[in-house]
Amino acid sequence: MRILVVEDDIKVATFVQRGLAEEGYAVDVLHDGAEAGDQAAIFDYDAVVLDLMLPRRSGFQVLREIRARKAGLPVLILTARDSVEDRIAGLDAGADDYMAKPFALAELSARLRALLRRGGARITSLRVADLEIDTVRRLVTRGGRPIDLKPKEYALLEFLMRHADRPVTRSLIIEHVWDIHFDSVSNVVEVHINALRNKIDRGHTPLIHTIRGVGYMLGEKRE
Repeated sequence: MRILVVEDDIKVATFVQRGLAEEGYAVDVLHDGAEAGDQAAIFDYDAVVLDLMLPRRSGFQVLREIRARKAGLPVLILTARDSVEDRIAGLDAGADDYMAKPFALAELSARLRALLRRGGARITSLRVADLEIDTVRRLVTRGGRPIDLKPKEYALLEFLMRHADRPVTRSLIIEHVWDIHFDSVSNVVEVHINALRNKIDRGHTPLIHTIRGVGYMLGEKRE
């Protein structure tokens, strides 16, 4: 899943970015509010972590812009403004959750997971053949056997399963699983695909297929 963090404090932004990336999220960071609304609207984010005190455009302005353009996009406010009045104002402005600084990364992650699974439209289980993901608990099984995946392996597998039976390009994988500006000459996708094949397909009918000249596809068989 892909998260946008809008935070002017570079140390805080880096701390959040690294922590969420270690859990398998793709994380983009902006340090002011001027472009945040446009970026949230253009790219396919699953949630936004938003500071209120931003240069050039306040967090409240960004929140209003997001709500006008993507009403259902989850937004979690993360700010030093911790009075009851500030919390009420943030929630009334359309935020889905509100956290005050200082904060624990584990709590931020837990609140994001709650936002991401909130609502009936959010899919919490994915299945292709005998391969299944519980997206709430981040558990992967094949034929009932648990499979231990590293965070980025899990993120890649979930992305492929959400696009099951459809070819996805390498650039699309990089955009959604890694950073937008990831080095285009890196072989990181191929390395993680091979790791997944060793864990998912070894001893089973292959589900991960290479589509020559296009990218990859996860499905029961290739036509």
